[in-house]
Amino acid sequence: MYLSRLREMRGLFSVAKVIMGIRRCGKSTLLGQYISELLESGVPESDIISIDFNEPSNQHLHDIKALNAHLLEVIPTDHPSYLFLDEVQLVKGWERTVAGLCDRGNVDIYITGSNGHLLSNELTTMITGRYVEIPMLPPSFHEFVALYEDEADRNKLLDMYLHDGTVLLTDPFMYPTTRTDLLKGLSDSIIVEDISSRESTPNPNTTRKIARFLFSNIGNETSISKIAEGIGSSSPTVEKYIDALLAAGLFMYAEKYDIVGSKLLRTNGKYYATDMGLRRVNLNQHELKDLSRPIENLVFLELIRRGYEVCVGSYRGREIDFQATRGDTTEYFQVCQTMLSEDTREREFRSLDDMKNSIPKTIITGDAIGLGNFGGIRVVNLIDWLLDDGTTPRVVPAPTSWRIGRISIANDRACHRNK
Repeated sequence: MYLSRLREMRGLFSVAKVIMGIRRCGKSTLLGQYISELLESGVPESDIISIDFNEPSNQHLHDIKALNAHLLEVIPTDHPSYLFLDEVQLVKGWERTVAGLCDRGNVDIYITGSNGHLLSNELTTMITGRYVEIPMLPPSFHEFVALYEDEADRNKLLDMYLHDGTVLLTDPFMYPTTRTDLLKGLSDSIIVEDISSRESTPNPNTTRKIARFLFSNIGNETSISKIAEGIGSSSPTVEKYIDALLAAGLFMYAEKYDIVGSKLLRTNGKYYATDMGLRRVNLNQHELKDLSRPIENLVFLELIRRGYEVCVGSYRGREIDFQATRGDTTEYFQVCQTMLSEDTREREFRSLDDMKNSIPKTIITGDAIGLGNFGGIRVVNLIDWLLDDGTTPRVVPAPTSWRIGRISIANDRACHRNK
């Protein structure tokens, strides 16, 4: 999906392609794959300039003057070339350099960054109209199965995926304590370096408290005031930290949408974790027993991967887990761990059946029986839905779902298309 987007934009010399995402979600790997494709297509190696700013050998290039001098030396002036800047946020003042290279018109520029504030207001002013943002999520369950389907059956792989996620795509069969230590180290790096190092969110303990609250309440309707009350802080302070957590890619926010009134409700949306492994290492064991909310979280992320704008639906006081819009098409989704109980099955059907319209409606369940089409409502197995090749994602999620925080302009427009 992401390689396809890069291929589409190849040769747009006046536009920097900015790949954004949480640490270790695969941004550098994506660049490596794309560079390999360029070489295979006949691009000379001398015309590909790649700088990984995390590499110790490149630390001297963190100084913008040194970087500019190096680029002037290695970028050809008489024919097109390709420039890859990996983790460019480590260089203060890089945006002026990129803006200048965009103006040259013969450098195809690709950038990665781990921190959502890479595209701050100051930055967007500097390179406005000169960049396209490509948000990136950790590997999907479909990709996870493709890697490890020879090691375990799909039910076991789903358990492992929900337990450890894929933001650290290490061997899932390694010692659990080693995997946990790696995830804890990554979580601390995000909280301290990507979030708390910023002047607006200086306290890592406050960041951890708010992150734990959100991790514990994925899939629950949540308000800023409720979070502030839960951690003993003020609403403005909590809002500031949540915006930083969203920008760093730890969470995504789904606004609530009144289906009858065809309008967004500005409060009581839901937060979802970008990776289940990071959630696990931030919570206590007793907080991880319920699987229904992680499954809902998994479906939310998969809808985002498939290019949907996703809201939490509300229909006459009843919750519809997701209203998902892609282009001119809207669908409704309910997510349920199991519907073997008659009461649960009736409740899940009632929420969708009351909407007397022709919009596609789907219930996604962990059950292997009771599937099919019932009065226009499709009931599908979770694993089958996740692995359905017919719905493999073809478009990249809307950029604003990463950057704008609690209020997403793209979601606002998409959810109103159905009026």
